[in-house]
Amino acid sequence: MADVFARCRMPDTYDLVRDLGVYPYYRAVRERPGGGEVVIDGRVLVQAGSNDYLGLSGDERVKRAATAAVRRLGTGSGGSRLSNGSLALHEELEERLAAFLRRPAVMVTSAGYLANLSLAALMAPGDAVLGDRLVHACLIDAARLGGVRLRRYRHNDLEHLERLLEATAPDAGRLIITEGMFSTSGALCDLPGLAKLARAYGARVVMDSAHDAGLLGEDGRGAAEHHGLEDAVDVQTLTFSKALGTIGGAVAGPREVIAYLRHYARPMVFTAALSPPCAAAALAALEIVAAEPERRARVRAAAARVGGELAALGYAVVPSDRPVVAVPVGDDLLCFRLWRELFDEGVFTTAMIAPGVPAGQALIRVSLTAAHTGRQLDRIGAAFAVAGRRLGLLPDSRRLP
Repeated sequence: MADVFARCRMPDTYDLVRDLGVYPYYRAVRERPGGGEVVIDGRVLVQAGSNDYLGLSGDERVKRAATAAVRRLGTGSGGSRLSNGSLALHEELEERLAAFLRRPAVMVTSAGYLANLSLAALMAPGDAVLGDRLVHACLIDAARLGGVRLRRYRHNDLEHLERLLEATAPDAGRLIITEGMFSTSGALCDLPGLAKLARAYGARVVMDSAHDAGLLGEDGRGAAEHHGLEDAVDVQTLTFSKALGTIGGAVAGPREVIAYLRHYARPMVFTAALSPPCAAAALAALEIVAAEPERRARVRAAAARVGGELAALGYAVVPSDRPVVAVPVGDDLLCFRLWRELFDEGVFTTAMIAPGVPAGQALIRVSLTAAHTGRQLDRIGAAFAVAGRRLGLLPDSRRLP
């Protein structure tokens, strides 16, 4: 008889990277003494891996709102939204998000992952669901939950997408799913091209704005606003754990679609409602996003500076003003070694390997925030210079001891 626990074995490389001291995951942060810094193992490091893009998780106004909600409503919701966990606070947040995003209706969920999983209720066997090769795991899981095969087109490759659309059954429902700004690279989706294909083939477009809502566009509504094509996106999802600095998620779209999801999306119906402090924090953060566009400007300036500096050093970085700077490495072990060198130089980044990125395309992800100071940005650039030379990654550099 087979034992299901028999498959619970880590690969040999797991022990290798731990023995080498380059294992980059589950590093416990003890304190966050100030914007852009964390304390790990008694050391103060520059936090260059956080998606708290606007630095709002530590904003005093956001913390006060969360604290007040705990005092008034407690720490938990006590049930799902459908049963007994709905709060007036949730409804206020939904109304404010709908106004901010300029969408007819919004459904707030307990996490961004659950917002995207809720999309499964829009899918049925026989539908053609087509997703960019780099979409997040939660969108892949939504297709699995919806009982459909996700056909994945090469990243931002519209010719490949069109071939897949042409191959779909004439009577199939068609759904194109994409991220607005891709979490692994900071690249934007080609929304103008997607919109044109969606119109031609009668497809609906879902955009995951986890990494672009609050950041892109004149008013911070995301990649669709940036492109001037908000009407081309039928459903928009987002998470509160990035620009809004807390936990939670939302689905925004037509009223009839949101009403349907409220009653048929399993992640919504069977999950405890968003906690009061997180809902209150998101509300406060949303006000700051609308009132303080200079935060977005600071993030863009920091990203442009760091991306430009890393490219000048010789890293294969594509400079932009978007807050995710992807530093390609390729080999997993080399990626872990670079992560460790940066860590030792006082910079805490994110090492990404498969399945987070395609196999053989490991990278270091640097995330910039509005909280980073000029001194901290200096430390990031200096750490990459030292680490890259030490590992022989930079052109015309000799390996340092």
